[in-house]
Amino acid sequence: MCIARSLQEFATVLRNLEDERIRMIENASEVLITPLEKFRKEQIGAAKEAKKKYDKETEKYCGILEKHLNLSSKKKESQLQEADSQVDLVRQHFYEVSLEYVFKVQEVQERKMFEFVEPLLAFLQGLFTFYHHGYELAKDFSDFKTELTISIQNTRNRFEGTRSEVESLMKKMKENPLEHKTISPYTMEGYLYVQEKRHFGTSWVKHYCTYQRDSKQITMVPFDQKSGGKGGEDESVTLKSCTRRKTDSIEKRFCFDVEAVDRPGVITMQALSEEDRRLWMEAMDGREPVYNSNKDSQSEGTAQLDSIGFSIIKKCIHAVETRGINEQGLYRIVGVNSRVQKLLSVLMDPKTASETETDICAEWEIKTITSALKTYLRMLPGPLMMYQFQRSFIKAAKLENQESRVSEIHSLVHRLPEKNRQMLQLLMNHLANVANNHKQNLMTVANLGVVFGPTLLRPQEETVAAIMDIKFQNIVIEILIENHEKIFNTVPDMPLTNAQLHLSRKKSSDSKPPSCSERPLTLFHAMQSAEKQEQRNSIINSSLESVVSSNANSILNSSSSLQPNMNSSDPDLDVLKPARPKSLTPFRKAKALYACKAEHDSELSFTAGTVFDNVHPSQEPGWLEGTLNGKTGLIPENYVEFL
Repeated sequence: MCIARSLQEFATVLRNLEDERIRMIENASEVLITPLEKFRKEQIGAAKEAKKKYDKETEKYCGILEKHLNLSSKKKESQLQEADSQVDLVRQHFYEVSLEYVFKVQEVQERKMFEFVEPLLAFLQGLFTFYHHGYELAKDFSDFKTELTISIQNTRNRFEGTRSEVESLMKKMKENPLEHKTISPYTMEGYLYVQEKRHFGTSWVKHYCTYQRDSKQITMVPFDQKSGGKGGEDESVTLKSCTRRKTDSIEKRFCFDVEAVDRPGVITMQALSEEDRRLWMEAMDGREPVYNSNKDSQSEGTAQLDSIGFSIIKKCIHAVETRGINEQGLYRIVGVNSRVQKLLSVLMDPKTASETETDICAEWEIKTITSALKTYLRMLPGPLMMYQFQRSFIKAAKLENQESRVSEIHSLVHRLPEKNRQMLQLLMNHLANVANNHKQNLMTVANLGVVFGPTLLRPQEETVAAIMDIKFQNIVIEILIENHEKIFNTVPDMPLTNAQLHLSRKKSSDSKPPSCSERPLTLFHAMQSAEKQEQRNSIINSSLESVVSSNANSILNSSSSLQPNMNSSDPDLDVLKPARPKSLTPFRKAKALYACKAEHDSELSFTAGTVFDNVHPSQEPGWLEGTLNGKTGLIPENYVEFL
């Protein structure tokens, strides 16, 4: 308030002073500029005209006089007298013009003494008036200036006196932050990262969240770190339940799940620390997760591959195939979001979901039903074709030979969990029926691949490489639709291929979502002892014997029983990976298209534009080996281009 009052007083003084200055400048035009301009035009201008006339008469007189002096004395007397009288007339006129010019010059000199000095005096008088006005303003301002000076000094003294106390309070707050928390109308408030599902995966968006226990209202305000402020519209939901997220069920730490009364699905949030998560869960009366792996039911609002999930998908497919198989733009045209969410809430209600014979009412539009089917698949904890197989499917789609693509995808599908494979078969059979009617609904296999690729095969993280692989996601779905009978109704040939032997080296944590830094376990094969060599040979022989002696069905069954060994971290299995002869591959330079951060010592960290030397294929599929600043390591194959 003191600062505001001071600024008002300062503004008043400066405004009055500026007004007087403007008035002085405007007055100067009247009292100084205009009179001087008038004197110049009227007096000095007239003197200049008189001078021009005088100069002309002078030239005329001198010319006649010179001509008269050159007359011969032999002329007649009458002629000489006439010439003399003419010269006298010109001399008389010259004399009169000279007097007029001298008179005008003398008049200008006299007028200059008062018509020039007087305007200057008037201007100085206005200048003195301006300064006198400033003096009066300073005199009037003197009392306030004195009062303000005293107030400033007192404020400085109080600051010096209380600074030590404030510093002491700061130290106490640092030592015991919980004892000095700010009083807030909310039960809990602070920053949380909220998981949001996108077409290309999931992202974590920073929000400022508040919670009131009485009303159970959670308010989430998106926060943009770059702009330092609000980054979107507020969202308020009513809390239904809060559950701590299991550590082994998600990559992020400090997570918990929130279910809302007025919003379907689960909201996954990440706190800033373990203590912060504990405080949020205490405020929301959170509970620990239930460890029951045999439970085959789903909680309300959660999408799962259980009996209810299969029932929902079957109902949607039945409704589409009986009522809208020929509708144009099927699965491409989306329904109204509010209607889609309402239909999902009806289908996911445990009371109605158990009624398997109940069809979806005809009041629901086909585009709402198709959007509900796609939304339910996106609401699953992971994509139907699973994160850990995403890169394998993409690599299979990149194979040059069509037969190899189908064969590899055939094998990968049969490595999916039983429920995932059953749901995928159900969906592919339906999409094949949709594609068979493409002349009516205009949805070809390629169009269906574009629609379902990002849903069924989305990556864990939104990276530039993931965006580049979208077209290969679509190709995988196209292959599944076109070859659904062979892929799902026949058992794939399952010899110990290079790809399977590579998977045998994966650790039991293979469920970790793949990233650009997914690393091979070893880079170089060290020399092994004879004992380990014999152990490897026994492993190879036993594996080959099991392959040769078993039929197709036993191969499929034995593959599931051998899965623990496939996921084991035994480094001795590295020998099963055939080495690529590097001598046949030229060493070339390569340039990084994107940035990548190494997670292990065998990898190289780099930024976009980095140039590598001695780049050649490594012994790991999907990886290259190169040199950067004297260090040799692994580089993701799809992150570079050769120069």
